[in-house]
Amino acid sequence: MAQESVTLQLKWTHQFQFAGYYMAQQKGYYKDAGLDVTIREANPKMPDTFTPVASGEAQFGVAHSGILQQRVNGQPFVAMAAILQFSPYCWMVKDSSDIFHPRDFTAKRITEVSKKDSTELLVMLKRSGIDIATLEVYEGDEPALKAWQENKLDAMQVYVTTQPYFMTQQGVSHRLICPQRYGMDVYGDVLFTSESMLKKHPQTVEKFYQASLKGWRYAMMNMDEAIAITQQVYAPNKSFHQLAYEAEVLKDYIMPPTTHLGNMSMAKWRLIADYYGIKQTQFDEHKAGFVYKYQEPERLQLSWMLIAAFLVSIISIPLYLRLILGKK
Repeated sequence: MAQESVTLQLKWTHQFQFAGYYMAQQKGYYKDAGLDVTIREANPKMPDTFTPVASGEAQFGVAHSGILQQRVNGQPFVAMAAILQFSPYCWMVKDSSDIFHPRDFTAKRITEVSKKDSTELLVMLKRSGIDIATLEVYEGDEPALKAWQENKLDAMQVYVTTQPYFMTQQGVSHRLICPQRYGMDVYGDVLFTSESMLKKHPQTVEKFYQASLKGWRYAMMNMDEAIAITQQVYAPNKSFHQLAYEAEVLKDYIMPPTTHLGNMSMAKWRLIADYYGIKQTQFDEHKAGFVYKYQEPERLQLSWMLIAAFLVSIISIPLYLRLILGKK
């Protein structure tokens, strides 16, 4: 059987964060579904997944809750599954810092925050009464992490498994101020596609969806193997120890005890809309078709209807004849 070629655009470089897709590829789940999948890592200098999917360069992508803002802005994206149930972005402060709570950020120096991927970090501060316009944003020439280590800024935006890992390895004491702990409940990595792809190739989208979730289930049930394959095939530049640390942290984001793998709810998306400053009327205008739901193609449904009608006709003919002959 000919394999259908599709591309998955990741939001960052290869690491355990995407292990479920790697396992779907390496275990043959995509192949069994008739798919030849290219898993493309992002350019870390410009990690944009929306443009490739919108242009058709990639058929699937991994994004953040900001996909909802894209939808409201007119991009016809469809959210398929939330692989990370919580945001992996946090503020990192030194252990000696006087920042213990979002309300402690008054007059502090911070790194610039991506409004595409981690708006919740700023929203968290706003909800705690901080006027973010008064915060000093670091614009120095040296890397933010180095500036943070040299006390040139007070708090920096981090991915929960990256900078904290390196600081722990270097023996630098720190703590994290994370949105999830302060009621900011947003999705992290969201698998998505375009309405165009879904309309033209609904069965391909469904096959990719099912095979990807199967890969994630395998990765979660066989973490050592998933870590090893990620390191050997996709991320040889990362150590097994680093990937194992990432896996251990992210497992609670991927499969928390309160929900199932990939789960999304319209109620949570409505809450996220509020965080992003999207009016509820706007949300209601754009929510139809935003969350993925597989529907059989109409032609397939029609064929089943015809078959059912045909069977009813065959069954009915003898009954009709018996009725007529009985009257005679």
